[in-house]
Amino acid sequence: MKFNKWTVGLATAGVVSLGSVVTADESPISTLVSGTTIGGAVDTSAQWKPSTGSTMANRFANTAPDHYNGFNLEYVELRIEKPLDEGQWSAGYKAELWFGQDAALLPGSLGGQNLAIKQAYVTMRAPLGNGLDFKIGQVDSLIGYESLSLYKNPNFSRSLGSYIEPWSQTGIVASYQAAEWVGLSGSIANSAYGNMNSKEPWTSGGWYTPANLNMGTKGNGLLTYSGAVTFKAPESWGWLAGSALYGGIVDSLVTNQRNYMNYYAGLSLPTPIKEVTLGFAYDFGDRSNDYYGAGGVQNTYAQAVSGYISWQVTEKLRFNTRVEYANASSSQYGVWITPLVGEIDGYTVGSRERLLGLTGTLEYQLWDNVVSRLEVLWDRNLIGTGKSGPFNGNNNSVLLMANIAYKF
Repeated sequence: MKFNKWTVGLATAGVVSLGSVVTADESPISTLVSGTTIGGAVDTSAQWKPSTGSTMANRFANTAPDHYNGFNLEYVELRIEKPLDEGQWSAGYKAELWFGQDAALLPGSLGGQNLAIKQAYVTMRAPLGNGLDFKIGQVDSLIGYESLSLYKNPNFSRSLGSYIEPWSQTGIVASYQAAEWVGLSGSIANSAYGNMNSKEPWTSGGWYTPANLNMGTKGNGLLTYSGAVTFKAPESWGWLAGSALYGGIVDSLVTNQRNYMNYYAGLSLPTPIKEVTLGFAYDFGDRSNDYYGAGGVQNTYAQAVSGYISWQVTEKLRFNTRVEYANASSSQYGVWITPLVGEIDGYTVGSRERLLGLTGTLEYQLWDNVVSRLEVLWDRNLIGTGKSGPFNGNNNSVLLMANIAYKF
């Protein structure tokens, strides 16, 4: 019996057993070892930035300026998981690691060394009602239409709405399937916008401590509370069967400030034309912060709405499009616009951001397990006439991308 280097390496590290690989029917990379599966992806891109505006609106690391006009290894995703089984006291775990340039942006980044823990948690089921499931550790956020794993999304680029969402959290999540058509989730976690394990700190002279007492980085007990509900249409609804409506709230308590609030609603909808599906997402982020130490108040909000259309043209060819609108209230710093050093930002301090985004993605499955896409992303400034555009003086910015990802 011959084994590939990957399997031998895992066996040497004690992750898998060669004996179980010999008896398994699956390929070594997906072999079940005491219920454990191994998978992941390698995600790459090539990008070209025409001269109309030197930057795009902020979305995610994969469309940042350091990715333009060349080739990119976005990340390597390695997932080791033992999912819950049907047992009443089932237990398992998941560990998702990222290696590569995009990993430095994740909340689970390990010191910015192109290595991050995307998710790592223990999962357990308690036999209460239909079964109450728990996840404890570093867990993806409860809200959002799109995944951090880019190959799972209809488009390679991420939406404007995803940029104002928390991406992951360190805490505990409880999920309960109340009925076939409704599921509930709730979580208690550390700061929704900090790095893995980070906590809201005690501060010297702040609202929570006397001026002569400096507690350093000790956590002050302020936590983040999230809740989400999912409604799914049953099979009896005909062509609407499988459609889903999502709603969620994230309430993040912040030291010396009012709560950061995120509100999310999403919809996944089939149509009478089975080749066409629709999606909708709405994000609202409330950053009405009260800076007690400075004695001033800054009221800031940002919101974004996105519409998705997916058309399965042929068995292998799919066209995905996304239309989005976003705006933010007056603030000292922009939400989506961050010009490079020396570039022109047409937004004056206190002005309002208003953006339109249009994305077209052509996906063709020529090889098994490979996601291959061509994509065009266009951002348009809608702040009004008579002002210099935010994209280095332009009102429009375009990015052309090719994406190849292999899922294993």
